[in-house]
Amino acid sequence: MKDKVSKPENQYENLLSSISKTYLGGQQKAVTAVNAHLVETYWKIGQYIVEFEQKGKERAEYGTALLKEISKDMKLKHGKGFSLSNIKRMRQFYTVFPKGAELPHQLSWTHFVEILKISNALERGFYLQQTMNEKWSTTELIRQKKSSLYLRLAASKDKKGILELAHKGQTIQKPSDVIREPYTLDFLQIPEIHHYTERQLEDKIIEHLKDFLLELGKGFAFVGRQYRIPVGNRPHFVDLVFYHCILKCFVLIDLKREEAGYEDVGQMNMYLGYFENEENTEGDNPPIGMVLEKEKDDLLVQYAMHNISSQLFINKYQLYLPNKEELRNLIETQLHEKALIDNEGKDD
Repeated sequence: MKDKVSKPENQYENLLSSISKTYLGGQQKAVTAVNAHLVETYWKIGQYIVEFEQKGKERAEYGTALLKEISKDMKLKHGKGFSLSNIKRMRQFYTVFPKGAELPHQLSWTHFVEILKISNALERGFYLQQTMNEKWSTTELIRQKKSSLYLRLAASKDKKGILELAHKGQTIQKPSDVIREPYTLDFLQIPEIHHYTERQLEDKIIEHLKDFLLELGKGFAFVGRQYRIPVGNRPHFVDLVFYHCILKCFVLIDLKREEAGYEDVGQMNMYLGYFENEENTEGDNPPIGMVLEKEKDDLLVQYAMHNISSQLFINKYQLYLPNKEELRNLIETQLHEKALIDNEGKDD
């Protein structure tokens, strides 16, 4: 039996690494190319169907009967990929995105299927942009839809902000851009009536850290838990510390099982002062502080936050998915009220 090839260890490891990176890169490019061609193919099929239906007219003369016929005949030719539901989705794909050249080719067909399930155009536009911005997998996209991310972000914005969300996704330029109200922690699977301590809540978050980072949004990197701050005669501990790679600053989070008090605001303000003076290095911006509470007293927060750093936020979290209809109604009211104000201005 021949001996193994003699090789310098470091050089050989570099060779293996280069081969591996090239192979994985080629695999990824192949998958991306296949996805792009599949998306283009399904869009083209949708175009054929719509153009056949309309024959140059505004309203289609054919209905579900045509789609059923196409599905039946194409399944005989090419198999179950042409189910009636898939045929309907391809048709919808073309009607929603009539300009094929503008389709984002980095998204897969499964991404588009999830996006096409959204009936509201503004909401659909947001998830399209945000999926591209944050490079969500299909699973992450489904999670964010389920948690009503768009509705939660839009509920705190005016008409201009809502439209910007739909057309650009969430842009992060200042500390308030990373804040959500409320934060949805349903992935922790803690029953609403279950009694839990703040440490148990923290343990659950660490156990589901990937999901928590997804809920926090783009740019967050985990630094540590129970971060020690030696101030005065005894040490203090920040529950969770992150670093935001876009805003270039630390993000400190304290967890409250119930309602936060004025003393919690003062404590977080102290943490912010310590981090800015002792932990920040050259290039770091002032830190952001968040106190996450289960119950929120808006009046107490208003007074407790008087003359406090604009980098400090008191936000609510909930252990269940939000009521989508309530959020939608709130957004529709904001859009409608803005439209009335605009019209009154024109009349004047």
